[in-house]
Amino acid sequence: MIKEKLRRGTFLYKFYLYYHLFFRYKFFYRKKNYSQFKEDYFLADFFKEKTYGKFVDLGAFHPMKYNNTYLLYKKGWRGINIDLNETSIDMFNIVRSKDENKCALISNESDIKKTVYFEHNFSAVNSMTSSVGLKKKKIMISTTFDQLVKDRFDFLNIDLEGHDFEVLKTINLNKYSPKLICIEILDSSKNKDNIYNYMKKFKYEFIKQCNISYFFKNKNIF
Repeated sequence: MIKEKLRRGTFLYKFYLYYHLFFRYKFFYRKKNYSQFKEDYFLADFFKEKTYGKFVDLGAFHPMKYNNTYLLYKKGWRGINIDLNETSIDMFNIVRSKDENKCALISNESDIKKTVYFEHNFSAVNSMTSSVGLKKKKIMISTTFDQLVKDRFDFLNIDLEGHDFEVLKTINLNKYSPKLICIEILDSSKNKDNIYNYMKKFKYEFIKQCNISYFFKNKNIF
């Protein structure tokens, strides 16, 4: 496909970004929700008394499509969107310029070289293992969550294609203490149990499931 061959930074690349956002995904068309499984409906209800808040979205991918924080953004919330894909961040900078949008690889250690694999620039599929058969790869330098996020926030969204729990463990939940966490759980029951037990350790309780998205509430705040 043509979009897979576009070089980042060229005129055609920028033209396609605007076409993709403003025509294909109908930026000007008012929608009631944007999440894949109506997670943002639940978020709007959960934070209905909070007109302004802060979020952090890890694995943000797209500023509108299947996005759990865009409805909050439209209501006046602001946050930090982090993704491995530079094209995703380019789109965020167009549509959500009032957010902080960062292309980064989060790890428990900084300044470590790691190989990341992609399907193509406009794909949500990426991985840190070559076994999934992705075509493109690049070397990224790791950074820690603390280097990217300085202040406390209200909502944490994690959607990292199977690396969710690995990254969750690098975040100091006592320091940031978000009121609500949404994490994607795709695979085994063992992984699910690990996440549940980890959340309990930091006084988070499971309150809602929207398909593969699981919500945990901070019991220390409410």
